[in-house]
Amino acid sequence: MARARRGFKARRRRNRVLKLAKGFHFDRRTKFKHALITVRRALHNAYIGRRLLKRDMRRLWIVRIGAAARSLGFQYSRLIKAFADKKIMLNRKMLAELAVNDFQGFTTICNEAMKK
Repeated sequence: MARARRGFKARRRRNRVLKLAKGFHFDRRTKFKHALITVRRALHNAYIGRRLLKRDMRRLWIVRIGAAARSLGFQYSRLIKAFADKKIMLNRKMLAELAVNDFQGFTTICNEAMKK
């Protein structure tokens, strides 16, 4: 019985992995078996990194809002509660943007939220 060679689908699968391995060094770029392991790890780390980025950005926004609030004499937690009680629907990203780029507007919003 004649030896059956793998068809174009196997080559296409291997080429897809090798294309993702572009920029790696040595065997990790040229040999399919090494490239497959490295590409899987790289894709997994990229997945984790996308989630860590969201977490890190939220922490940065909270630090910025907290620093701006402290300069006005407010605590971060009480300020966020005041926003919720007054139904001021600004998320942390927008509040941090205001705190950095438009401090006067941030001050106005915070004073409005903290009014009794």
